[in-house]
Parts: sequence; C-alpha cells; structure tokens
Amino acid sequence: MTAVSDTRAPSETGGVSGGLDADRSAAGPRRPVATFLRRHWAFLLILAAGIALRVVATLAYRPALFFVDSVRYLKAIEEMNPTGRSPLGYTVLLLAPVLLTTRHLVFAAIANHVVGLLTGVGGYVLLRRFGVWRWVAALAVAPVLLDAYQVQIEELIMSDALFTALSVLLLLVLARRGEVGYKVAAVAGLVLAAAALTRLVGLAAVAVAVGYVLLVGRTWRKRLLAAVMLAVTYAVPLAGYAVYFHAWSGSYRVTDSDVMAQYGLVATFADCRGLDLPSYERVLCDPRPVGERPGSDWYINDKSRPAKRLHPPAGVSTNAAIADFTRRVIRHQPWGMVQAVGHNFLRGFAWSKTTQRGEPELDRWKFPSGEYHHSYDVTKYVNRWGGGGQHVNHRLAAFLVDYQRVGFVRGTALGGCLLLALGGAVGLGRARRSGMRAVTALAAGVPVSALLVAANVEFSWRYQLPALVLLPLAGALGLTAMLRRPDVAPTRAAAPSGTDDAETDAAALREFSDRHGEAQFAPVVVVIAAYEEERGIGGVVQSIPEKAHGMAVDVLVVDDGSLDATAVRARRHGAYVCRPARNRGQGAALRLGYRLARERGARYVVTTDADGQYDVDQLETLLAPIVEGRADFVTGSRALGQNDATDPVRRVGTVVFAGLVSLLTGIRVTDTSFGFRAMRAELTGAVTLAQSQYQSSELLIGVLARGFRVVELPMRMRHRNQGSSKKGNNLVYGLRYARVVVSTWWRERGRPNSRSSSTNRAANSTP
Repeated sequence: MTAVSDTRAPSETGGVSGGLDADRSAAGPRRPVATFLRRHWAFLLILAAGIALRVVATLAYRPALFFVDSVRYLKAIEEMNPTGRSPLGYTVLLLAPVLLTTRHLVFAAIANHVVGLLTGVGGYVLLRRFGVWRWVAALAVAPVLLDAYQVQIEELIMSDALFTALSVLLLLVLARRGEVGYKVAAVAGLVLAAAALTRLVGLAAVAVAVGYVLLVGRTWRKRLLAAVMLAVTYAVPLAGYAVYFHAWSGSYRVTDSDVMAQYGLVATFADCRGLDLPSYERVLCDPRPVGERPGSDWYINDKSRPAKRLHPPAGVSTNAAIADFTRRVIRHQPWGMVQAVGHNFLRGFAWSKTTQRGEPELDRWKFPSGEYHHSYDVTKYVNRWGGGGQHVNHRLAAFLVDYQRVGFVRGTALGGCLLLALGGAVGLGRARRSGMRAVTALAAGVPVSALLVAANVEFSWRYQLPALVLLPLAGALGLTAMLRRPDVAPTRAAAPSGTDDAETDAAALREFSDRHGEAQFAPVVVVIAAYEEERGIGGVVQSIPEKAHGMAVDVLVVDDGSLDATAVRARRHGAYVCRPARNRGQGAALRLGYRLARERGARYVVTTDADGQYDVDQLETLLAPIVEGRADFVTGSRALGQNDATDPVRRVGTVVFAGLVSLLTGIRVTDTSFGFRAMRAELTGAVTLAQSQYQSSELLIGVLARGFRVVELPMRMRHRNQGSSKKGNNLVYGLRYARVVVSTWWRERGRPNSRSSSTNRAANSTP
C-alpha cells in the first residue's frame, strides 16, 4: 500500500478551534480572556452584582456593623485571652492582621466582604471541577454572593464569613477524583482545625472529612494513612490551643461556652420530677411549664438565669455542676433532646424567616435603616482602631433594607438542595456510576454537621449560613450526578466493564461534538494520551508551539478515564479534550485521538506524552521531513540522540527491542518506543491499530510493513516532569511489550508493499 498523497497547500490560517476553554482566533492565536468571558458570563454577572452589593454595604455603614460578639473579637486583639466564649481563630487569622496593618475598622468589614466573594469563586471552581453545568454552578453560588443576610453578616465584625470560606476551602482541597494522598489529607486537617477554631460549629466536620477519605482511596492502606494524617493535623492545632487555654484557665479546653450552650437547650424541656439530682443542682430546674419557658438564649445569657444562683460545694466547679445536670437530664429524657435538636435543625428550612418565641431576634441579622444603638459600648474600639465614629448613609441603607425584604434564599429551597444532594449521594438516577457520590456526600455532610452542632445549642438564623453557602453546592453536585455523566474525569465505573470499544469511542465522540459542535482542527494536531496527569499536563500543553512551518497547531488530549482533574487542567491551558468513559490504555486513547484528528481536518498528526519527557520545542524539526515531502512518518530516537533515563533495565530494553524489530522487519530502527512522532493524518487510518497498550511498536511495525517512508531523528528523552510510569514494573513491561512486537509482526508479516525496497527502509537522519 502506498502512502496517500496530500496536494493541499499548507494553510496559513489554520483550523477554527471553536468551543475551547481557551479559543484561538481564525489566525490561530489563543484568546483565553474573550473565551473565558463568553463561557462564564452568567457567573461573572452574579459576581459583579455581589461586588456591587458589598460596595453599597461598605459605603452605607461606616466603619462597620457591630454585634456583641464583635466586642469580644476586638478585645481579643489586645489580650489574646482564649477563655472567652468565642475561640481566637477569627481574631488571629483575619481580624488582627487586617487591623494591625490598616489601623481602620472599615478594612475589617472589607476583608469579610473579600472573603465572601472568594467563597463564591471557590464554590464555582469546585462545581466546574466536577462538570456541573455552568448555569447551574452560577445559580448554586448566587446565595453566597447575593443573599442579603450573607452580605449583612459580612458587614458585621463577625467570624461567620471566614468560617464559611474555610468550609469551601476544605471542599476544594479534599474533593477530587480518586484517592486523597496523605499530603492533601494533611492540608485538609489544618483547614478543618482553622475552621473549628474560628467557629465551634465546625468541630464535627472532621468526622465527615475522615469518612470521605476512607471512601475514595484505592487501597485500605492508603485510605487509612490519609485518614490518620488528616486526624493528626486536625488534632495537633486543637491540642496546642487547649494547652494555651490551660495556661490561662487551668483546664484543657478550647472554649468555656460549650457547657452553658448545651445546658441552655436542655433547660427548655427539662422535667426534674423523678430526676435524681444533687440538692445544689436543683436550682438549675425551671419550675415553669415547658410552654411558658423562654428560649435557650435566655438560660445562657440573661442576668437572672438559673445558673447565676448555682453554688456548688467546694471541689466542684460551676461548669462541672452544670455539665452534670445536663447529662442527667439527657439520660432521663433522651426523646426530649431528640425533639429539641430536630426542631432546631428543621427550623432553618422554613419558607419564611421569622422569630419564634424564645429565639434570638431576626432583627439582629437585618440591615438597620438608620442610626443604630447597642446595648454594648463599641466607642472605644471605634476610636482605638481609627473608625472615625459611626456613620450611616441613609439612602444606601434604605436600599439595603428594601433589598433584604426579597433578596434572600428561602429555607425551603435549601431543603430542596439537601434532598438533591441526598439523592446524588445514595445513587439515584445516573449517580451510581457518576463517580460523584462521595463528593456530594462530603459537600452536604459539612454543612449538615455544622447545623446539627448548632441545633444542640439553639436556633438562630445566624447558624444557618453554612447551609446557605454549602447546601446549594451539594445540591448542584447531586443534580449533576443524577442527570448526567460528570463533565470532568469520569471514574472507571462510568461505563460497564463489558462495554465494547466501538461504543465507548462513539460515546466519547458524541460528547466531544456536544461540546465543540462541528469545529475543525488546525492543520497540525498534537495528540496526547493522558491518564491521571493533572500535575504535569498543563505544563506540557502550554509548552507546545502555536505554529509550526507557518501552520497553526491544535492540541488534543485524550483523557483515558482519569480519576483526577487531568481534563480540567488540559482545557484550562487551551487544549481540546476527548474523554472516553473508562480507562482502556494508551493505545486505545491514541487510536481515538487519531480518528478524531483525521475526521476533523488535521493534515499532520503529532504525538507526545503527558509527562514532559519530550522536547516539544523540536516540533518543527520533527515535522520537517514530512512537510518537505521526504517522509510519511517521523519518529525521534534516544539512541541517536540523548537518553536521560537512569533505569539501566529500560535503557537495555530500548536496544534489545530495536534489535528485535530490525531483525523481524529487515529494516534497521534504533528506537521503537519513542513517543514524540509525526505522521500524515491519512496514515493513521491506513495502518491496523488494535493494541490497547504499547501502541508505539504496533504503529511503527505497521508503518514499515505497509511501505511508508520512515525517518528517525536524534532527539532527547528526558526525565518525567511528574508522577510515575503507568506501564508496570520492568519485568511486566518487557513481557507485554515483547508480546505486542511479536504479535504485530506476525499479523503484518505477509502484507504486500507497493513501494520499492529503497523507500521502504527507515532513514536515520540528523537535523
């Protein structure tokens, strides 16, 4: 068979790469900014509106809004006393650095707003990582960016914005395809500790995170190692904080408020009749009927609360007596505790925001319409930190008050998001094979754990903010999992193991067409087969020249069932990505890439690896013999050039297999497995390619057997830029490679050639 000639003149304009995350113009240059704006316009509009709201809030209330907790946080800057009700996380991580640097309280509110905006951006990035539709992702982050209650609490000197941001950061760190390595787990543990020391409702999230790590690993050993690492890096900061607390108070704790908080809830339903209590604890019982009792906040904070009359005997601390009373009541009335916690948890999913009897007033979390007064003095803190006095812009404040009447997310909608997340987590619809069940459970579990901890204290609309931010993210993930295969790195379970290769290819091509339409490739297409190369693929794609021999160059990455973010990283750097539903091997991935390039207008196909072992700057050198009409197929050779590999077995194997192929084909070759190659696009359809792995030797032997002109060029084989080989150890690699070489030669051995022997020989050339 002769090579199919191509008489078309090289295009100076190249192909039209429509639909990429980083498009090219008609002349070939990438236009990442324009493409980004076009693809993410919905999110960017919502983000712009969120920025505008925060600018209005900052201008409406100067220097900030204040609550009683604000005084505690500001006071802690000077004293760093850990024994108060609020831990020092917010003060240490955000408030103190901002105020000590800027000396103005307005920047504390601005810092909260920036953190809130970053939370929205982080949520969007997370959802797009898992292939959530862009418009769904934009709607899912709209609550944190546009909800008036979220903006109001950011304007307060409060820790909530930082806590929700740390919760989203935790998801960004942990949520990934495949196993969580011990390094990632260590970072996640530190983020969890920071969140818990910012707001105590984050303490329970560690159980959710550990459960997630144990679910997503490939082997129990790696899962257990990651889980232990996460638990250790979480526990060490908390233990250090407890030691610091002990230095101030004599007890190892992270807060003094937990005892009173639990008692406050128990006191609302405690029935002391028939309850065995020490006489001094009787004062903690409220004799009023349950229906006439105030809310838990009264038992915690009111000056006339029963705990003020508690006088335990010598050797028993007040906290110990209150804790003992609380435990006795819970053991005596467990159903009462379940009902109280359940009521507080479900209360946040009500349609309207109202204040029920005994609850903290909703007005605390509303924008004031004019001058506002406090039962706590903030004057000295405003003067201390350069606030310049409190001022309200009445017109802007009136706008925010009106906006807050309608600009908030209904609790029922958040409940719907939770149900969607539960559906995705348990595997309804297509979720069972989506590979997203664990991450959906993680995204839902973090806010639910915070809500449950808060429900053990009291109900406050403030405590619903983690749900406001995170449940829409979890709902979007659950919806995506149930309705479609995710748009990012499918798991091996995305397609049944028995699915025919032709069906897998057809499905991948349909998905590619859905994303890119009828877009045509540039004359030169670099095809990269990639499997779990998220750390290195971006650098490889970015290093490929945009033009070669005056022709535009496109990059096509075939993501071979990766369990990580390989596809996302490749698209981010301007590559087309085709993603078969399951991992089948480099040969199958390249075969699909060849077909796609050939069918969409490529004239020349180049291959390179995703690990950065080849010098793609030599693209023009590699293409030159083909463009000049001297060859149909060009491959680099480390034997003629340079081999940086240090494995002596692999180095010897290169020589051995080159000799074997030369012996079998009767044509001298020096390197059978060099991955940096160029060929006419038609050639890829003229050669039989059936191997799922080690296709380099199959392609080379097929090309030689069919009489195409082959040229070897001296080139360099470098060390991998990331990761390790996926082809097994030396023995396995050698045996499998030998099988492919022999079986391919046997299949091709009697094929007639139409070229003369002089053109049928490989030519060893130098540039």
